[in-house]
Amino acid sequence: MLARSSLRVRATLTGGFHRHLRATAKPAADDIQLLQKLLDAAKEREAAAKAAPSVSGGDGDPSKKFQIQGFNAISQVGLDRFPGEQFLLTGSAGQVPDGVANEPHAVVLRSHKLQPDEVGSSVRAIARCGAGTNNIPIEEMTARGIPVFNTPGANANSVKELVLCGLLLASRGIIEGISHTKEKIVGDLGKDHKAIAARIEKDKKHFAGGELAGRTLAIAGLGHIGSMVAESALALGMNVVGYDPKISVDAAWRLPSAVQKAASLGDAFAQADYVSVNMPYIKGVTHHAINAEVLGRMKHTTHILNFSRAEIVDGASLKRLYDAGHQGKYICDFADEFMQEHPKFVCIPHLGASTAEAEDNCAYMAADQIIKFLELGQVVNSVNFPTAVLDRQAGDHTRLVIINNNVPGVLGQITTMLGDMGVNIAQQLNTSRDAIAYNVIDMDSFPQGEAADKLQLKLAELDAVISTRLIYTGSASEGPASFYTKGGH
Repeated sequence: MLARSSLRVRATLTGGFHRHLRATAKPAADDIQLLQKLLDAAKEREAAAKAAPSVSGGDGDPSKKFQIQGFNAISQVGLDRFPGEQFLLTGSAGQVPDGVANEPHAVVLRSHKLQPDEVGSSVRAIARCGAGTNNIPIEEMTARGIPVFNTPGANANSVKELVLCGLLLASRGIIEGISHTKEKIVGDLGKDHKAIAARIEKDKKHFAGGELAGRTLAIAGLGHIGSMVAESALALGMNVVGYDPKISVDAAWRLPSAVQKAASLGDAFAQADYVSVNMPYIKGVTHHAINAEVLGRMKHTTHILNFSRAEIVDGASLKRLYDAGHQGKYICDFADEFMQEHPKFVCIPHLGASTAEAEDNCAYMAADQIIKFLELGQVVNSVNFPTAVLDRQAGDHTRLVIINNNVPGVLGQITTMLGDMGVNIAQQLNTSRDAIAYNVIDMDSFPQGEAADKLQLKLAELDAVISTRLIYTGSASEGPASFYTKGGH
């Protein structure tokens, strides 16, 4: 548990002054104009403090808390992770108190299809309770300097168990037998239990299946879920072959040594009696990764289990394969417009992460990532930002977080600017991912008030800077009411 009571974020630009900066061009360089703006900001902060409602009790002033906006029904286990004295839950998780501005600092959601205009200018992070993030406008959020987090592995066991269920549904005539019993046998014989029992025993020959032991399972995607599926399949006596061109070091360590490595997706499919699709859906990367060429290499009896995303499999190509005589079942927890009416298609609701345990795990993990980002500036499990973890040193420091476009020379400009202001850098971290650069700088004895305003205004003059944030240790803070963000978003 973090010592949240000792961590506060400095709100440097508030109220009308904050909105004024968004609506205008870069701050004037002239010192007199700059000082006038700082004075106006100080007056507005003083007026806002006098007008703020009085809040009593141990939960503290809601106007000085981080606001966490929820979409969907988020597990209470995850919501309880946010301590009430530091965080205010809004949206689907709670109401904004009267007199407090509705300025969410983070969004937590599950399956809600998030639209760009639903993300307010105060939002600094988004967390998806689950692995997939195709319901979030990633490109727009990246351009706005907003990290998007997911929760890889939090629902892995839940999905793994559904994959095992799918293996059994494919190998045995379970679904067909249930349907036959309810619709044909009971439908014909009514309440004659003795006749029903005899007919059930007689008709079992129509639903003979095969055993899993000794069969080969190909796993497409060897992340958290894929590696757990591999381990369970080996325990069932199956042979396992896997393919993942982007396997991480951590995933490679988790993978059982008995898993054979395929040279390509097609090679994995060619060896398989069963295929489990466990790769993430990435637009333009894994869309229709399982295409006509890959599908054409399967045995005509191979069963496909897709509990990842429907778009990974080319449904039109799969339908042509079945029309040509393919016999294996296709089991999926998403609809497929081409296969929907085919008798070999077993479509169930999207149940992969639909267990109480998975929802709790995902929500807890999402909350933990948001807390560490807002309180410490840490970035872990982001799909669009680099991983960034800089441990705090002993003593009081002011932590400066800068998000900028990943172009040459920006770090030098930042450090030169800090040096010209007499700032001593205690430690720093600079890292990048694609178009985004992320900087964490701990500064010794950096003052609050006008000096902080001046620093952020100066940083705003750099074309590449998208947003900045100051995080203070100690209790002297105005709360996380707003942050400086360039542009009109």
